[in-house]
Amino acid sequence: MSYTGPEFDSSTPRRSRRRAMTVAVAALVPGALLGWGVYEAVGDTGGSGAGRTEAEAPSTARSFPSSASASSAAPSGEGRSPDGKPAPAPSRAGALQGKVVVIDPGHNPHNFQHTAEINRKVDIGTTQKECDTTGTATNAGYTEAEFTLDVARRLRAALQEQGATVRLTQNGDREYGPCIDERARIGNEEKADAVVSLHADGSGTGNRGFHVILPASVHAGAADTRPIVAPSRELGARIAGSFVRATGSAPSNYVGSGTGLVTRQDLGGLNLSTVPKVFIECGNMRDSKDAALLISGAWRQKAAQGISEGIVSFLRG
Repeated sequence: MSYTGPEFDSSTPRRSRRRAMTVAVAALVPGALLGWGVYEAVGDTGGSGAGRTEAEAPSTARSFPSSASASSAAPSGEGRSPDGKPAPAPSRAGALQGKVVVIDPGHNPHNFQHTAEINRKVDIGTTQKECDTTGTATNAGYTEAEFTLDVARRLRAALQEQGATVRLTQNGDREYGPCIDERARIGNEEKADAVVSLHADGSGTGNRGFHVILPASVHAGAADTRPIVAPSRELGARIAGSFVRATGSAPSNYVGSGTGLVTRQDLGGLNLSTVPKVFIECGNMRDSKDAALLISGAWRQKAAQGISEGIVSFLRG
């Protein structure tokens, strides 16, 4: 059925306390059930389907994993104590101390000025693909590259607040790219504990919701994803669950069969990765309702929060 996303920037008339409590309780129930439903569908799987976008691995339901809350405040360093020692007892500020996370903001705002360079083919193991693309945009011209950079910076702040060491593959400071093979190489060379590539889709009107893309089991040429399939699926499942809770967005209604998870073997950023990695398409820029969320700074903060909580949950085990 169709899904109407929350309008985070709109204001509503003041209601009586009794009515507000009734509405709040009613709103919480479907949200909780949706979060549970996503993880029930994708929770405890050890492998992934290969081939087409829609090919999902069978799942085994289990209880929903708890996610540590990540602060949305600006980063205050690496979250370590002054003497560099681990914080005593469980501390939210040091939850990811010693962990390395690579954030890959999809595309580059300057790619459109370097068409020859980004159209150059690179090897992704199974085939050759273009170095990069320009990405998509809303009908009003807000680009995917702008969106991914903004969410990446918000996500970096949330993870640094938790004590993680965070590296961005690009921060809008390159002429173009990096190419998809270099994006994978950055995560590999950093020996990242988790890598997340940020995107927004460019599908047809009426196609709504987010989906997380997982690596298929690929063993060809320079690509061998077999060691990372299971941990990447776990990372993706946790991000999907926390994304639902943080944003109120529903899983995609056009891929993933309602699970919010999709497996692909044609993405170089996944094929060439040797560390756990997923892509997330946060919504569809070509649908007006999804676009209204994607252009909202308040919603982008919620998106970064949801992705952060999924990463924290995955890395804490």
